[in-house]
Amino acid sequence: MTTAASHASRRRFIKISVTGLAAAPFAAALLSGTARAVDAVSESDPTAVSLGYKADATKAPARKDSAAVCSTCALYSGKPGAGDGPCSLFGGKLVNAKGWCTAWAKKA
Repeated sequence: MTTAASHASRRRFIKISVTGLAAAPFAAALLSGTARAVDAVSESDPTAVSLGYKADATKAPARKDSAAVCSTCALYSGKPGAGDGPCSLFGGKLVNAKGWCTAWAKKA
């Protein structure tokens, strides 16, 4: 093998190794299966306003069922007992477990 070919192979190996090491944490996060919501939904968010979202379900005038809160909704994917969790309706943003909106659907 020539010196030029040897240097090119070594450079290629180093580039691939560095790229792999840099990408490893991102791959682990993607493959872990856990979603991490970054922001909490505010009641003034346009989607929240259109759905009548209230962080405190007792302040939602359209709510009829007293058991209807985000933690009992099919769209809520937070852990049981958590204070908040991601909602698929709001793009995975955090909603209050004791909140409510007009899209509430009972968990099966």
